[in-house]
Parts: sequence; structure tokens; C-alpha cells
Amino acid sequence: MVLEFILLLIAGYILGSIHAGYLLSKWFYHIDIREHGTGKIGASNVMRVTSKWLAIPVTLCDIGKGALAVWLAQLVGLEGWAQVTVGLAAIIGHNWPVFLNFKGGRGIFTSLGVITMISPIIGLIVLVVTYLFAPVKQVAFGVFLALFSLPFLSWFLYQPFGVEDRLGVTLGFVALALTAFFTRLAVPRTELGRETPVAELFLNRLFLDRDIRDAKAWLNRKKGDN
Repeated sequence: MVLEFILLLIAGYILGSIHAGYLLSKWFYHIDIREHGTGKIGASNVMRVTSKWLAIPVTLCDIGKGALAVWLAQLVGLEGWAQVTVGLAAIIGHNWPVFLNFKGGRGIFTSLGVITMISPIIGLIVLVVTYLFAPVKQVAFGVFLALFSLPFLSWFLYQPFGVEDRLGVTLGFVALALTAFFTRLAVPRTELGRETPVAELFLNRLFLDRDIRDAKAWLNRKKGDN
């Protein structure tokens, strides 16, 4: 079982490193999505730069690779904590892909695929919490809130294998949330954020996933300002 676990960790990372946003933008629009819009390779930037129709398969692929990684772990009979770890490997692959010089995305949709395969009810709650803030254009804050609540949801709602496995899954979800927060915080300061105080910059990135509070100015910044 140890060998299967190690092989699945490697497979999960490689699977996560395959970016539909980059590939589909290349195939259909002949562009490097990293050189347009926000410079990210996720569904949001694909939709902004190309079309919402292309963003749909990108979203499904990002969710699917996280779900597939966990499903493979379930298929060989790994315990819950090991399933989450394999899923985390896919998220790490998405965020730091070997095929794109270790510069990837935020891994939010891939995380959703992992969470949903571990517990569909938790996945649904996370999705609802995230998009509760869509009407006021604060999805990034919804993502923060969903990730912050994830370990608590896991502890109280995930109970298929008993307390010990529940603890392992909960700790795995803590690692998942910390990985997502790290991708928000550990990036170079942009030109727009040069004058932003450190504490404010930290809070902006953690809660809003941007360096400044002005969302319009942030989205309309030039690529060179990333």
C-alpha cells in the first residue's frame, strides 16, 4: 500500500501540472494566457481574455483533475488522510506545475474537486459559501471564508471511518487551506501595491486576493504591473 501511495502522489502532481487554461488558450486562440489579463492561467482569466465558453471546460478540467486524483486513491483503498494527501499533490501540481516552470494558478477549483470527492456535502457547502458573495463581486472573500471554515466542516461533517481518520482528513484540509492562502501571500509586490502598507497588503491579499482594495484598478492594470 505504501508503494501505491507514493506512485499516486507522483501521479497526482503530474496530473495537477497539466493546465487546461494554458493548453486550450493556445489551441483555440493561439495565445499564451500568461501574457494577457491578470497573467493567471485559471478559468477567471481565461474567461476575461478569451470567452466564457472556453472558461467552462477549463473549470471542469481543473475540478476534474482534483477529483480524479482522489478517486484513484479511493480505488486502491487508501484511507481518508491519504486520499486528501494525494489530492493535495494535485493541487500543488496545479499551483507549481513542472511543465510551466513551476508558475501555475491558485488551485481553487482543483481544491473543490478534491474536497467534493472526499465529502460531497462539504464540497457543496464550500461552493455555496464561495458564491454567496458573487452578487457584490467579492468571490475572493467567499473563497477565503470557505477555506477558513473547511477544517471545522471536516471535523463535524466527515465521519465515514471514525475519529482517527476524521482527524487525518481534517489536518489534510488544514494543509489544503494553508496552501491556498500561501499562494495568495507569497507573490512579489506589484507596482500598484508599492505604496500599500505591509499590514494592509497582507489583509488585501488574504481576504481579497489582490494588492489593493480598488478591484477595478486591479483588474485593469497592465500585464507589466503583475
